[in-house]
Formats: sequence, structure tokens, C-alpha cells
Amino acid sequence: MCPEQYDVFDGDREVGYLRLRHGWFRADWTEGETVTVYEAHPNGDGGFDDDERDKYLTAAVEAIDAARTAKHDN
Repeated sequence: MCPEQYDVFDGDREVGYLRLRHGWFRADWTEGETVTVYEAHPNGDGGFDDDERDKYLTAAVEAIDAARTAKHDN
């Protein structure tokens, strides 16, 4: 699939959006104002190479979790 994109949920609540397009991957935190919390440039243009997907998706979800935790700690 090109571009590769995902919605991120915590239970039934959408909390993020991930997208890889033209070699640029980003993770947006979407609770309230949308904020890009992670960016990377994997090898894949519109889709991850097989050995990249877990690494980048995990890092993106961790960045969204960190943004949510920081917001709730303030």
C-alpha cells in the first residue's frame, strides 16, 4: 500500500496518525491540536522495507505515548 498509513487508538479513542510517503515518516498526536511528535526517513518510499516496519512503528507509538504522558503530567 502506498502511502503506508495507520490510525493509532487507545481503546476506542483515536490518539494518533502515522504516515510514510516519499521517504518521510511522521507520527502525529491527534488529541486536540494535531502535533507531529516523531519524524524519520526510512528506506521505503511509500512503504517500509520488511526489516523497518516494527522499528519505526514502535518508535512512533512511543513518541505519541510520551506526548500524552507529558500533557497529563502538566
